[in-house]
Amino acid sequence: MHPAHTEAPQPHPVIREAQKQDAESLWMLEQSVFEIDRLSKRRIKFWIEASHRIFLVAEQHQQICGYVLVLLHRGTRLARLYSVAVIPEYRNKGIAKALLNQAEHKVAERNRFFMRLEVARNNHPALSLYQQIGYKVFGELEDYYEDHQDALRMQKKVRTLSESPLHRAIPWYQQTTDFTCGPASLMMAMASLSSQPTMSQATELAIWREATTIFMTSGHGGCHPIGLALAAHHRDFKADVYLNIKDTLFVNGVRDPAKKEIIRSVDQQFHLDAAETGVAIHYQDVTQNDIANWLENDCAVIILISTYRMDGRKAPHWVTVSGFDESCLYVHDPDPEEGKQDAVDCQYMPIAREDFARMSSFGAEKLRTCVVISKPKNKTHSLN
Repeated sequence: MHPAHTEAPQPHPVIREAQKQDAESLWMLEQSVFEIDRLSKRRIKFWIEASHRIFLVAEQHQQICGYVLVLLHRGTRLARLYSVAVIPEYRNKGIAKALLNQAEHKVAERNRFFMRLEVARNNHPALSLYQQIGYKVFGELEDYYEDHQDALRMQKKVRTLSESPLHRAIPWYQQTTDFTCGPASLMMAMASLSSQPTMSQATELAIWREATTIFMTSGHGGCHPIGLALAAHHRDFKADVYLNIKDTLFVNGVRDPAKKEIIRSVDQQFHLDAAETGVAIHYQDVTQNDIANWLENDCAVIILISTYRMDGRKAPHWVTVSGFDESCLYVHDPDPEEGKQDAVDCQYMPIAREDFARMSSFGAEKLRTCVVISKPKNKTHSLN
């Protein structure tokens, strides 16, 4: 009797970095897998050559049968699963899981702590896979895809962190101009404390007019911390300003003597208005433990950072602190980097504590400043 024929085991696919010569095969794979939200051939070539990504392909029998693309956001410890795909005839063979596991390993090697993703609420196979390998739902997005389906936001820790980070429930707002990060951050902070969290461009621009320094390094002026605190005070919030220097802020960012005098005059007027209204100014260094204590005591915090580690420009930029754990502080950033960062990833952005310490010091003077906002008792609040 002849032995029964047994099928030879299939070799495991080889997982490797995507290369230039893979662009055509990846584009054809994209067409076969997705009906909407497809990557164009141009974008595939862009991501193959980009540095702030992880782009892996699975190859079997000299054919690319799947890929995973992960984006690495500059200045944060966040990675985002942009796309994962396996051609139909290779599904249910563990290829997607193998791609994701290898991508997570490389994400951790690149010193990122979290991997995030979005998945259609009704995509049950993908949702089941993500849950199996440790992703947890932490948010929802309505009308997210081209076909108007809702999405679930999921996250996984790919490096060991505290299991219970403190996150404030903060609505996100995107600044509508290049110079209104301060008002946008303040609106998010006030909205987190308000029973009527309406945010609008009208309010954003009104706060900028109240808080602007008139001039800045280039273009329109930014916002002074005391000016932002006064704007919060005028809207019936309690606001405290923390500064580590007593000199005029931002005056060294301009060269024109006339502009310097305007900035000095504005700075002086903000101090006079603060004294008149009772907005407290504390001249001291703020620690990360201080920030954590304020959040634990139901305060909201906006803080000035330097954007150098995010975009290579040494620009002052206001963000809202949205949480903390033992390794990271989290921020809501009102200004997505166009073409490189999805707006949803500007919420609860994890920044390692050692990175945050450097980012929250601006300019040659090493300016550190923040505004702490809280609810006074027995008052209603309006953001307008």
